[in-house]
Amino acid sequence: MRERAVSGHPDSPGRTPGATLPSVTERNGTTKESAETRPAPTGRRDDAGASLGDYRAAFYAGRLAMAVLNRDGLVLAANPAFGELVGAAPEELVATTAADHTDLGADPRVWTAYREVLCGRSDRLRCTRRLKHPDGHSVWVEVTVEPLTPEPLSGEERMLLSVADISDRHDLLARLRHLQMHDPVTRLPNRALFFERLSSALESASFAPAGTGRIGLCYLDLDGFKAVNDTLGHRVGDRLLSAVAQRLTRCAESAEDRGPEHAGHLVARLGGDEFALLVEDSTGTEQLAELAQNVLDALQRPFDLAGQRLSVSASIGVVERAAGGTTATGLMQAADTTLYWAKEDGKARWTLFDPERNAHRMTRQALSSTLRPAVDRGEFTLEYQPLVGLGDGRAQGVEALVRWRHPQFGTLSPNRFIALAEENGAIVELGRWVLERACHQARAWQLAHPGRPLFVSVNVAVRQVWDSDLVADVAGILAETGLPPRLLQLELTESAVMGSAGRPLQALQALSDMGVRIAIDDFGTGYSNLAYLSRLPVSVLKLDGSFVRGFRSQEHPNPADEMIVEALVALAHRLGLTVTAECVESAEQAERLRRIGCDTGQGWLYSRPVAPDRVAALLAAGGLPGI
Repeated sequence: MRERAVSGHPDSPGRTPGATLPSVTERNGTTKESAETRPAPTGRRDDAGASLGDYRAAFYAGRLAMAVLNRDGLVLAANPAFGELVGAAPEELVATTAADHTDLGADPRVWTAYREVLCGRSDRLRCTRRLKHPDGHSVWVEVTVEPLTPEPLSGEERMLLSVADISDRHDLLARLRHLQMHDPVTRLPNRALFFERLSSALESASFAPAGTGRIGLCYLDLDGFKAVNDTLGHRVGDRLLSAVAQRLTRCAESAEDRGPEHAGHLVARLGGDEFALLVEDSTGTEQLAELAQNVLDALQRPFDLAGQRLSVSASIGVVERAAGGTTATGLMQAADTTLYWAKEDGKARWTLFDPERNAHRMTRQALSSTLRPAVDRGEFTLEYQPLVGLGDGRAQGVEALVRWRHPQFGTLSPNRFIALAEENGAIVELGRWVLERACHQARAWQLAHPGRPLFVSVNVAVRQVWDSDLVADVAGILAETGLPPRLLQLELTESAVMGSAGRPLQALQALSDMGVRIAIDDFGTGYSNLAYLSRLPVSVLKLDGSFVRGFRSQEHPNPADEMIVEALVALAHRLGLTVTAECVESAEQAERLRRIGCDTGQGWLYSRPVAPDRVAALLAAGGLPGI
């Protein structure tokens, strides 16, 4: 590195130029002015002459290397300290180019700032350069160039060049910077140095014509490292981190040994058990994938740490892309997301960044963050799908299915947002809204058609049972709407109901005692704990649609599914439960379910989910026309 700091700006506007050093082109001679035109001495002139003599003496005797330059950057005079620094006698330096002695032309930015001072457009240049001393060692110097007062008679404009040896200060700062920018445990570059290097690499790759213009990153996290710290202590944990760092460094060095196209790898510890391998001028995803696999293979070998034999694995997020248009923050976000995918997919693996998968994640995040406000904005609506008696073909009830009319993504079905609502807790508020709206609608149908009341079935998430007073909510809504409890059915998934104890079981029992029917949704896909089933306050089993889809045509029967459904129906009836089959799509399936003894069916054979007014039309027609 040739440059550490550059400044081509004045210390302050309107700075007073430096002192005059007239007639320093000859160390001991006299100028034309002194020989021919000097006026008769007076006391004041004698004082001025003495003062000028002092300046000249200070210039030549000073330990600071100095030279006087003209506007062209040529040396007019140099003191012995400057000659000693560059390895030449002061008189030999006259008329030479000062920039050649101080390395000012090596960096375009420094050279531009230097020319600005020479041309009078800037008051000062101060920069740090590394020079080669005549005895062979390098010297770090601070070079300053600033104007002097013009020659009184000739008006010639001159510059003072001063060069201060700052090697000791530079070395101290370098040591302090190394401590500041490196991790004390692993001695790897730390997060600050990593981001500094990453930003520099992105900037260089975007403009350097010689490179590939691409950048790659492997972002890894040790699986289960917290358990090592918790069980064996932080000392062993630190030793493990140091050993991991050594193996990562060897992986990077091994890749660089394969050729110049694999050079430019940086290994850094970003914090905790997180490490990063930065690949500058990467050649494509294959290079990064190979590096990530080598890292996994290296870390799979056991670690021997002071008598402790440990095995660890890592999850790695891999990102490789063009540097143009990429920011350090964006690259790290992509790597962090990909690392999360690697852990989500099972750990001990590397995963490549997938823009499509990331877009899906971003959509999920956008949906999750707007769920709660969407309830207040009235973006949700309900559709209803009939539950039809297989014996008489008449609608006995409807299931309320929520839809989200999203202003950006259009109408979304429940499988797009219910899981998100359960994750962030919005399901409690949303579930309460669905329950209230469905009960209001069912009461309206009851009042309009008192001879044919329809029950309404509402899905309830297990989190609603835990995070809210579901019993009080149901009781309050029924009282407010006037809907009889027998016309309300609550559906909970099998995994939520089976094994329920404590508060959930008490809530289900209280609802059942109130007269509300409890149904187990998607029965047969969860625990299927039949022994526990008899102890639950359940009224209805809803068989999962996968069983019904197994009811193929008579030409291609699946006797196993039919036997299972037949056994489940018989068991449910012995327990006093009714059975509803989901996903009924053909008359043949409906007929076979009816022969087995299934009570009700639900599916596209009867109707897709429809708006409330279509259900009202169904009731007014007195049957179940195709909706």
